[in-house]
Amino acid sequence: MSAVRSLIASRLDDVVEDLAMLVDAETPSTHPLLLSRGAAELVPWVKERWRCESATTLGDGPGAVIQVDVPGSLPGTVVLLGHLDTVFDAGTLARRPFSVRDGIARGPGVFDMKAGLVQGVHAVAALDELGVPRPSVRLLVNADEEVGSLGSRSFLVSAAAGASAVLVLEPGGVAGTVKTARKGVGLWTVTATGVAAHAGLDPEAGASAVHALAALTTHLVGSAHPSLGTTVNVGVFSGGTRPNVVADHARLEIDVRARTEAEASRVGEVLTSWRPDDDRVRVEVAGGWNRPPWSEPAPELVARARALVASLGVAFDPREVGGASDGNILAAAGLPVLDGLGASGGGAHAEHEHVVVGDLPVRVALLAGLIAGSPSAP
Repeated sequence: MSAVRSLIASRLDDVVEDLAMLVDAETPSTHPLLLSRGAAELVPWVKERWRCESATTLGDGPGAVIQVDVPGSLPGTVVLLGHLDTVFDAGTLARRPFSVRDGIARGPGVFDMKAGLVQGVHAVAALDELGVPRPSVRLLVNADEEVGSLGSRSFLVSAAAGASAVLVLEPGGVAGTVKTARKGVGLWTVTATGVAAHAGLDPEAGASAVHALAALTTHLVGSAHPSLGTTVNVGVFSGGTRPNVVADHARLEIDVRARTEAEASRVGEVLTSWRPDDDRVRVEVAGGWNRPPWSEPAPELVARARALVASLGVAFDPREVGGASDGNILAAAGLPVLDGLGASGGGAHAEHEHVVVGDLPVRVALLAGLIAGSPSAP
């Protein structure tokens, strides 16, 4: 893929200009109007770069998925999977506009994951310009990934069915990074309703919702199994009104990560089967596994990536990570998935989010080689 790398390096200013266009189209997950405007920028740009005539929108509203297909001369279909939405609120762009200084691109969503979208589109365009045979490519882009992909996941699964490979455009980290597996993510909210009473005059008349959920917190944290990759984080604990009142309400928000289905089931059972010692406290549990564990790497894709990275002269860095993506969903559907093929950089979801511009040619070349299917292609 040295020819792809050289081609992208020769037009790096154009690639950065495309990245600026996508970042300048602010796309918060919770802002339907801005998401619609972002899609209106994305679709014609992809069609122009790929010289294709049509794009399809699967579904509508926040769960809609953009699908763009470009036929190829080789058998099979490679799915490029990405998302348009970002975690940043509307107005962040005005405070932190797109910029490039000293080879570092910054701006809301630049790393997660607008640079990945740019890389995927340029990888296909470069293969076609160089006359490299490739299979058909299907780009799938949703706009609710950062809030769980609840509306889009069924469309993603149906549109990706039968793919020979799924290449996820989520950010990587350094030049040779790929992500070969991801933990599953469970998100739960637990609410408790107790009985209020005066904490000094009549404490026995009360039933503390806070005490009940404090006991649950200890129980849950004790169920973690770090050596197996299972973590439990009670990230939000709220409740009560005043220190001299037995609390009649409390609430937990819980994040669980698990590497395997067995561990996911075990911790889920720990949570849903728990009962408070005081039967006057009523507990309601809502939530579940937002994304299933993806624990089995796709060996052929990993081997191909390893060979490609070596041919590009950078260190291969396969990682299993705790953060989930829509790759988890498609891996659970039985498809071969390789993730983390987006940009080099860092600071996802943070003020210091950034992309290393000089690594873009290597990352595009890696994607191109995975799409074409052979590390020995030009």
